[in-house]
Amino acid sequence: MLNSMQEIIDYAVENETTFAEIMISEEMSLKGISRDEVRALMKQNIDVMREAVEKGITDEGVKSVTGYTGQDAVKLATYNERAHALSGYEMVEALKGAIATNEVNAAMGIICATPTAGSSGTIPGILFKLEKSHHLTTDQMIDFLFAAALCGKVIANNASVAGAIGGCQAEVGSASAIATAAEVEIFGGSPQASGHAMALAISNLLGLVCDPVAGLVEIPCVMRNAIGSGNGLISADLALAGVESKIPVDEVIESMDKVGRNLPASLRETGIGGLAGTPTGEAIKRKIFGQSTVNS
Repeated sequence: MLNSMQEIIDYAVENETTFAEIMISEEMSLKGISRDEVRALMKQNIDVMREAVEKGITDEGVKSVTGYTGQDAVKLATYNERAHALSGYEMVEALKGAIATNEVNAAMGIICATPTAGSSGTIPGILFKLEKSHHLTTDQMIDFLFAAALCGKVIANNASVAGAIGGCQAEVGSASAIATAAEVEIFGGSPQASGHAMALAISNLLGLVCDPVAGLVEIPCVMRNAIGSGNGLISADLALAGVESKIPVDEVIESMDKVGRNLPASLRETGIGGLAGTPTGEAIKRKIFGQSTVNS
């Protein structure tokens, strides 16, 4: 049983294998099924992710039941085709996919939690952008998700992926981190480089609070997934360029856990502090749920 990123990195180096292959072998053993069957199951997740992105950018897009979020992915898609995006066409492609997915989630559509519903857009934003810009094959995309899953398991076991425990750093931050580690692996980086990418991604979002307005996974959750996708791409490029995290990845994960548990309850998914506690945030809550629910 590999319980830390360093153990995984050492095992991958010593056995000349990949994070994806480690996770596939574990799934085969756990489920008692063949390699092809395990990969087919992961392919289903890609299909769900793709359908969510396409739903979010088709025609007028989708809107949440409250009406407070939705249709921004369509705006981004239109903008990216008519303007010279400041962050570049490819980056906006990732942001579009991330926002589309979370808009579908807010509209009660079907998504793939990666690792949670609140962070479900970060990985699809990156994955389908890379499919388009770097021509990833289906097999590469499947390997990407297995590699991300292995890294996500380490975070879940040693820290948290729940906003209620660790803030949004534990949700979007974790999603961004596991995606960037997978990116580095897919594009030929070493296991050590994947670890550095992961550490950099978590460090960049360390301390990010979870403050959903009205307690709903809408504001600011949808847009934070866009930031998660951007951070994941940037961190991968840093690591592939040879940039290293001065703090080891497992220490970064431990730090994220400590920071998250030290956040006040008002900033851990309760919908009380942060943006949720602003006058406008409270007004939105009153409009949706009624006066008696504010700060209750």
